[in-house]
Amino acid sequence: MSKKFQRTIENFKCEHCGYDVVGTGYTNHCPACLYSKHVDINPGDRAAQCGGMMNPVEYYLKAGEVVIVHQCEKCGHRRPNKVSPEDALEALLKPRDS
Repeated sequence: MSKKFQRTIENFKCEHCGYDVVGTGYTNHCPACLYSKHVDINPGDRAAQCGGMMNPVEYYLKAGEVVIVHQCEKCGHRRPNKVSPEDALEALLKPRDS
């Protein structure tokens, strides 16, 4: 069984919009379009076999912070994620692909 959180520093190209993301070890989604990828069971473990794109389907406030909910377009898995200061929050207001 893997730990609940593993810091994994990785740069990546967003598979949704093509943005070159510089990872911090806490980065789990593209700051430009807010899409993620279903690669983890627990954050940072890279143990998920799905690999589907995670669409930012909703958001809410928790203790004054914005939390994005991602839903996998392949298997339907949902996961909340805190936003970071680099995130383009206006992307939350754009119409989503169905």
